[in-house]
Amino acid sequence: MKLTILLMATFSVVLPSSMSIAATLIVANKSDDTIDLVDPTNGASRATLPTGHAPHEVVVSPGGKLAVVSNYGDRSKAGSSLTVVDLAAAKVLRTIDLGEHTRPHGLAWLSGDRIAVTAEGSGHLLVVDTAKGKIAAAIPTGQRVSHMVAVAADRNRAFVANIGSGSVTVIDLASQKKVKDLETGAGAEGIAMSPAGGELWVTNREADTISVIDAATLEIRATVACAGFPIRIAFTPDGRHALVSAARSGEVVRFDAASRKEITRKKLDLKNAPDAAQRLFGDRFGESPVPVGLVVAADGKTAFVAATQSDAVVVIDTESLAVRDIIKAGHEPDGMALAK
Repeated sequence: MKLTILLMATFSVVLPSSMSIAATLIVANKSDDTIDLVDPTNGASRATLPTGHAPHEVVVSPGGKLAVVSNYGDRSKAGSSLTVVDLAAAKVLRTIDLGEHTRPHGLAWLSGDRIAVTAEGSGHLLVVDTAKGKIAAAIPTGQRVSHMVAVAADRNRAFVANIGSGSVTVIDLASQKKVKDLETGAGAEGIAMSPAGGELWVTNREADTISVIDAATLEIRATVACAGFPIRIAFTPDGRHALVSAARSGEVVRFDAASRKEITRKKLDLKNAPDAAQRLFGDRFGESPVPVGLVVAADGKTAFVAATQSDAVVVIDTESLAVRDIIKAGHEPDGMALAK
């Protein structure tokens, strides 16, 4: 299903000229088993590609040539594969079977052809060679619902957010062993490393908090309130601000990273899709459009937020949180990534 732009009179449809015309926004449509490759400057889709069942997250290679999609599955059928995509050619290169490691979800690029992948079904962090299509390592987390992953700047450590355990698992990638578990808060899910690499921020969705962790000492520096079921987090490239999607309240929240203070929040005024009650979150959050997926453009001025219940990607200004545009997505958009 192609994405088309919704032109709304009160929104500007012109994005910053500093954003590269060659950039691609990859949007995973969970209920369609597809991804869309979107021109972020005008919202037009240049390709809709098939994936495995119910794709949830996307990661792009450092050079922007490849994207890898985790095929998580749904309540009735667990997924166990990754889809590798050639972005320039706009085609699927291969599907990687993960075997017993079902419900792959969080993704992070390591080095070369290797990526880190969480597998909720088996409770492992996987290291996968995307070129060979094979699992290079499987490291048990020993925690429940190992969901998202972030990696240190030197790629020596991985940090896995565990929703069910309310924790973050620290893994040494060189030795392929767990270092320790850090108790953060109920529903630890979203996770992001600050651009400078000094801090790891974790959204504890059920606790309505954010844990700020010293990435070197592994000490929790602060616990910050963030109402509204904080579910994803992303930093601006300069590290000055962190944006959070709040699923229950249907808002995007902006924090000052240095002071760890909430600056402002913006409610996304969207209508839910007719079948929203049958989706992953059902009617759990009422009329909220349930913003989840969140990515910030390289210029730091623009962010993209996937409203999963409204079949839309909302384009916002990172300073004011003003809505610049709304892109019509496929059914139940969630994970996203930007390729330069």
